[in-house]
Amino acid sequence: MSFFPKISFQHEVEEYLSKVFRNNELITALGTKEAESKYQSLLSHLSHPPAVTTVRVNTNLASVKHVKKLLLEEIQKQFKGTCVPVLEHPQLRDILLIPAIGPRQDLKKYESEVIVGAQCGYAVLRGAHVYVPGIISTSRFVKAGDLVSVYSDIEGKCKRGAKEFEGVKVFLGNGISELNRSDIFSSHGRMTGLGVRMTEPVYLSPSFDSVLPSHLFLQNLPSVVVSHVLNPQPGERILDMCAAPGGKTTHLATLMRDQGEVIAMDKIANKVKKIKQNAELLQLNCIKAFCYDGTKALTAEKREDKQEGPPFLPESFDRVLLDAPCSGMGQRPNMAYSSTLKEVTSYQPLQRKLFTVAVKLLKPGGVLVYSTCTITLSENEEQVAWALETFPCLQLQPQEPHIGGEGMRGAGLALHQLKLLQRFDPSAGTLQGTDMESLQDCKEEDLVSLANKDCIGFFIAKFMKLKGK
Repeated sequence: MSFFPKISFQHEVEEYLSKVFRNNELITALGTKEAESKYQSLLSHLSHPPAVTTVRVNTNLASVKHVKKLLLEEIQKQFKGTCVPVLEHPQLRDILLIPAIGPRQDLKKYESEVIVGAQCGYAVLRGAHVYVPGIISTSRFVKAGDLVSVYSDIEGKCKRGAKEFEGVKVFLGNGISELNRSDIFSSHGRMTGLGVRMTEPVYLSPSFDSVLPSHLFLQNLPSVVVSHVLNPQPGERILDMCAAPGGKTTHLATLMRDQGEVIAMDKIANKVKKIKQNAELLQLNCIKAFCYDGTKALTAEKREDKQEGPPFLPESFDRVLLDAPCSGMGQRPNMAYSSTLKEVTSYQPLQRKLFTVAVKLLKPGGVLVYSTCTITLSENEEQVAWALETFPCLQLQPQEPHIGGEGMRGAGLALHQLKLLQRFDPSAGTLQGTDMESLQDCKEEDLVSLANKDCIGFFIAKFMKLKGK
């Protein structure tokens, strides 16, 4: 059941993707009709939010049971007594699952409108309120306390401060304006803070703004799986090569019981600051974050004894996570993907540069996990085929837990190799609405299965660096 239109792409990107998902290997295995059906289903899923919200518990500070109790109380407060379940995951013991209610199709639309940017709109669909920096325009006479309908400008065509907008906009729900229009678009510089408190969102999910900040980390389910697949052990030295904003970094440190060393790198200073803030908030001490370009993180020169940060000597790390910069096509919801084909295809060479450094920094016998949040072959299975050919020292490894599907055909990998990969494919689930009635009738195992399938598009490969090669 589609509530929003399918995701749109620039024409050249649409042509590119169409070839990817109709490649000869795939057509031979599935047949033309099945391959086409899966591709169209994927396009529909990408424009909708995942059916379940996932939060990771900081088990460094509290037990999952304790945080679950606190979260249930918080949700009951937010939803004014409406009882929404909070579930534990049988394989991922440090996460909690909260089903989203929606899409709600019976909401009244108000005359006063607030138009927000696409990124703000996507956050609203996943439970956030509207903050002032995300507001692009409002109706002429919007005042604090007014009931307003909130829309997303998915194509980025609305002019800031406009008093009306007739372009393509998607209804996100209703809320109460916290400010007058004149305050939102003040000439004294941009304001911050809450702009619209959402009271009737199309998708009802809890807001995690300042909710149990030391105990919970809002994270997509596959992003949690990645750290478990790397499986860091207390006392080890771990490298997170492209670490911002620090969700996986802090998870790795937690899995190590804050014993050992997690080196986190990112080449953008503000993002490194965010990693440090998250580490401090979650009270994790074994994380050291550095502003550095991962492609330059290897050196052959002798380091000073006191030097903690990059560049590093070869074979310095027990495990390496390369959650690579990517085209991000697996992110949900996304109704209009704006990147050009040149931008999409620019990621493969960058990923290979980073991967080459990662292999050299890894100790023999060590583990390298490569992941992306995209759906292309060139950034996923093709990278695995390239890595196995380029680095004879690498061997694909089974993944635990293995919750996603197998790798996609089209890169020339053998079936046994595809089975060792994890591709989270949003089209694997059925696009269905959830209301309170159907939620009460739903079995717990069905909701867990829904969370496993109806998530963002994501890819994981696990390698071991063999000794003596």
